[in-house]
Amino acid sequence: MSHLDYKIALIRINQILRGWANYFKHAVAKHTMARLHTFVWWRVIHWVMHRHRMNWKAVRRWLRTPQGRWEDIELDGIRLFHLGKVPITRYRYRGNSIPTPWSDALTGPIPTA
Repeated sequence: MSHLDYKIALIRINQILRGWANYFKHAVAKHTMARLHTFVWWRVIHWVMHRHRMNWKAVRRWLRTPQGRWEDIELDGIRLFHLGKVPITRYRYRGNSIPTPWSDALTGPIPTA
């Protein structure tokens, strides 16, 4: 990955992360997604540090606002997808769209002989 252009690599990383998020957003995975985002964030930071021979002080200057908050990583106009901000919908209300396993013939009155 170190030889790829930032734009191409971040687009592919974001595609993979969005796929993971869409697949697991109906599970109890908020903590796991936040940890996975932290892992990916560190890998991208180390990749940029290695490629530009930056130290940690330069990274802090690059990604911190004057108020001290961390900004999202943005390289060549592409922002790294934040997995920790994906809303988890554990129990979706589906109303009457859940099909019943029972047919109408079985729910009617019992025929007498």
